[in-house]
Amino acid sequence: MKNTTPRTLTITLNPDWRASLRASARKAAAAGYQGEVLNFESPAAFFGRLTERRWLLVVALKGQGTVSVRELARRVGRDVKRVHEDVQTLTELGLVERDENGGVACPFEDVHIDMHLQSQTLAA
Repeated sequence: MKNTTPRTLTITLNPDWRASLRASARKAAAAGYQGEVLNFESPAAFFGRLTERRWLLVVALKGQGTVSVRELARRVGRDVKRVHEDVQTLTELGLVERDENGGVACPFEDVHIDMHLQSQTLAA
């Protein structure tokens, strides 16, 4: 039987990725499925991997089921080769998934980005 629980993803920025992982594990152990977490260690890492063009691919895939890379490229008006490269990165991050035929889909019903900008003391 297929799991019918809607999948959710929270994207966080936390330089202490181990603490972030432990916190997610504690939440899951205490209450069951609480969604999935993708953590980046810095804003530079976040924006380096989730570029505007890649984010637009995620938006184009949300709620659309599985589509081919060629169809996705057509929908966003981009070159197939470049879309394929971006899909590979998004797959590595876990934001999209590929099926056995090479189609891609965004499996998340909800994606939340949780960023906090805190004051830092600069060393002189």
